[in-house]
Amino acid sequence: MKKKKRDTKRHNIPAAVLHWMLFTRYYLLQFPLLSAFFGFLLLLFAAFAFLSPLPPIINHHNHSLQLKNGAKAEESTLSKETSSFRVPRSGWRLGRHLWSSRSSKFYYGCSNASESFETADRRKNSDRYLLIATSGGLNQQRTGITDGVVAAYILNATLVVPKLDQKSFWNDSSDFAQIFDVDWFISFLSKDVTIIKQLHGKGGKALNPYRMRVPRKCTPTCYLMKVLPVLNKKHAVQLGKFDYRLSNRLDPDLQKLRCRVNYHALKFTDSILEMGKKLVQRMRMKSEHFIALHLRFEPDMLAFSGCYFGGGEKERMELGKIRRRWKSLHTSNPDKERRQGRCPLTPEEVGLMLRALGFGSDVHLYVASGEVYGGEETLAPLKALFPNFHSKETLASMRELAPFSSFSSRMAALDFIVCDESDVFSTNNNGNMAKILAGRRRYFGHKPTIRPNAKKLYKFFMSRHNKTWEEFASRVRTHQIGFMGEPNEVKPGRGEFHENPSSCICEDSAAKARAGLTLTPQNLLDESHKNGKENINKNETSDVTDEHSIEDDQDLTDMDYLDRETAIKGKGLPGEMLLEEFFSD
Repeated sequence: MKKKKRDTKRHNIPAAVLHWMLFTRYYLLQFPLLSAFFGFLLLLFAAFAFLSPLPPIINHHNHSLQLKNGAKAEESTLSKETSSFRVPRSGWRLGRHLWSSRSSKFYYGCSNASESFETADRRKNSDRYLLIATSGGLNQQRTGITDGVVAAYILNATLVVPKLDQKSFWNDSSDFAQIFDVDWFISFLSKDVTIIKQLHGKGGKALNPYRMRVPRKCTPTCYLMKVLPVLNKKHAVQLGKFDYRLSNRLDPDLQKLRCRVNYHALKFTDSILEMGKKLVQRMRMKSEHFIALHLRFEPDMLAFSGCYFGGGEKERMELGKIRRRWKSLHTSNPDKERRQGRCPLTPEEVGLMLRALGFGSDVHLYVASGEVYGGEETLAPLKALFPNFHSKETLASMRELAPFSSFSSRMAALDFIVCDESDVFSTNNNGNMAKILAGRRRYFGHKPTIRPNAKKLYKFFMSRHNKTWEEFASRVRTHQIGFMGEPNEVKPGRGEFHENPSSCICEDSAAKARAGLTLTPQNLLDESHKNGKENINKNETSDVTDEHSIEDDQDLTDMDYLDRETAIKGKGLPGEMLLEEFFSD
């Protein structure tokens, strides 16, 4: 009996479905408005499915490093998993314009000397000659050249055109005149310091300079106490390993001299400038605006950082092998390094930060970088987010780059020009190039310069899949306030002078008053709330404003790797290579 009932129920199911279909058809024919309503719902559902955002980014710190060979870029970046963290293709506009600082017109570079600043013709001492031997890559050498001119002024000495480092890791044989316009350098600074191209002997005898080294961050008094007595006795002194050998804090006139050297006197040669301008023009032909990104994700940099980037045992072995080159480095704690903001962001994280700040997939990206660890697999997530991906190698032919490609400093100079001319510059490491460009872009109009707040962004990147995209993007924008290159982000005198040349930036108070603006980081945040309709906890807002918008002492996040002297105690490196040489840029 039970079996018969089950069979009867089974036969009744198709009959019920048929009855329901006939019933629905009858009423739809009788009521056309009801039919139209259901049709509208169907069209609405189809439109929603078509316009939905990108699938979520993969839930790994840097999953691209773990991919097997042959994996597709799309598969490395996009996931089929269901999640509320869905990255949109399009960007959005903050209260301020994405491509410029709305307050830049109220500030300008001002580096002219005061009336009390003695000129070279009143101070010249013909019996003192100062020579400096720079160290490191292009931008580290640039800091040495800049400070060398100031040191010559302090010592009232004639400066011999600086000697560039040709023997360190960078192995670039270029001399000063092959990178910088030497005649312009001498003539522009002629009122400040007397500069000659070569040291000539007296009475037919060669004048051999006395070689010595000064401490890092040596003050003017330090130079007068340690170097001047030797200079008076020997008449010619060469200061070796000359980078960051001058105090960060000097009186305003000496700081302005720094700015005249760095932003005006140091001009690249015509051949470098011409090629650099071609690269910029080709970027402009592709798009009205573009971002330049200094990626700094090379294997050696990652190994030295002591950080972990999600590549499993293979990554630990590869980077560990490189790290063993420096026996003086302490064993690091990767989790602690990342919590402290000392690790560079992965290319994927950089892309997510830029998208959160409002830059869509249509934006053109110029990437200045050496060999990227993990190659194309590591770059795949960034390229998926920003498909308009360019470099000097993609913009110029091998023939055009041939005069520069064998010289690391000249290639770095090309990247420097494009990054300087970009509408937005984003750095992934606060090294020498990042500092020099940040200061230069402040001096020439506060062009947007994005420096990741890695210490705060860390936890949001790690836990992003527990949030919606809107929540994640809102938090990123909040914690980047004070890290966008706006005026007054850093207190005058704080941080590296090359990054924050506050003595050389003047404010047009009258124009600012006429505009009725009092620009502070808090105002920018308030405007972001108003226009973006964001919902941010007041406690977090206060924390961001106090801690980051007006910075106090720079923490280790803001220091170049070479400045972390507590982790570096030895000097014996292969080929007389010091850590500060290797990790300059």
